Amino acid sequence: MPPSPAFNILIVAQAGRLEFEAIIFLASLRRASPSFAGRVIVAEPQPVGAWSGHETRLSDEGRAVISGLGGEILPFTATVFGAAYPQGNKIEALALLPAGEPFIFFDTDTLITGPLDGIDVSRPTASMRREGTWPVPPAYGPGFTGIWRSLYRRFGLDFETSLDEGQPDEHWERYLYFNAGWFLGPDPAEFGRRFLTWAREVRDDPQDELACQTLEPWLDQVILPLVVHSLGGGRPGPALAALDGEASFHYRKLPLLYVFGAPGQIALLEDAVAGKEIKQVLRNWEPARKLIYQRKGRDKVRPIFDGASLPRLERAIRNQIKAKGWWLV
Repeated sequence: MPPSPAFNILIVAQAGRLEFEAIIFLASLRRASPSFAGRVIVAEPQPVGAWSGHETRLSDEGRAVISGLGGEILPFTATVFGAAYPQGNKIEALALLPAGEPFIFFDTDTLITGPLDGIDVSRPTASMRREGTWPVPPAYGPGFTGIWRSLYRRFGLDFETSLDEGQPDEHWERYLYFNAGWFLGPDPAEFGRRFLTWAREVRDDPQDELACQTLEPWLDQVILPLVVHSLGGGRPGPALAALDGEASFHYRKLPLLYVFGAPGQIALLEDAVAGKEIKQVLRNWEPARKLIYQRKGRDKVRPIFDGASLPRLERAIRNQIKAKGWWLV
């Protein structure tokens, strides 16, 4: 088997939480995958266009740390989504990537926990660490099949070949659905063009089958499987299992890292951000200051669930953390 091609990484960072998460991401990348030799492009939305009126630029201190960790900060102007739909940053930022060079996009609320070398980026795919969040079929229809079929038909795609035939009809896992926390492919240019065009079309004209559906905040996850399928991709195989396991951990909110993270992952986080330059910046963010540096994540959050079965719904976990006063995000 030929070696997997080198690839670039794309994340998005802007003033506030994403700036601090980007520092954690890069620090963990350098700690857990020191031989990664690709570019790490940090897309910075500018306070113009669809972000007009919002201060999005990174702080000078954060910019210095990100650059010091090897992040290439590149500005972009969001013209379609911006403040009205911040998740759209990941769609519009794809235009920054070099055409024809393989890529992986990661949400900044991701901890790199193992080597990324050799990840197969030759076929478009995305994270399967998801729940059945969309669609929510109304009582009188259409059901899952009707809703998803309408989207595939709208963009001239073969719906039947996207199905997981091992799952029963009208069960959400039968239909191609991803978490947009990471996605990858061999060419960001065409991937990005389709993602942006189709997302804008569905936002502006949902059509009858989506009349009862909520597209906020699910629009990116609605369109992502269509793009992946249209480019010949699909569900990730066993070779990519590490991106939802040993190599990366999409923790989403820092308190949840202390709930779901393995002891080794928590230790890696704390070790990666222990340096003076990183600590000086991260201490400006309350979640990092209290949960990481004051050890409240270990001493207060983790014990809430130690030795007990976790609630089935993440909402219940969040509520328990909030009740104890440690939902710092």
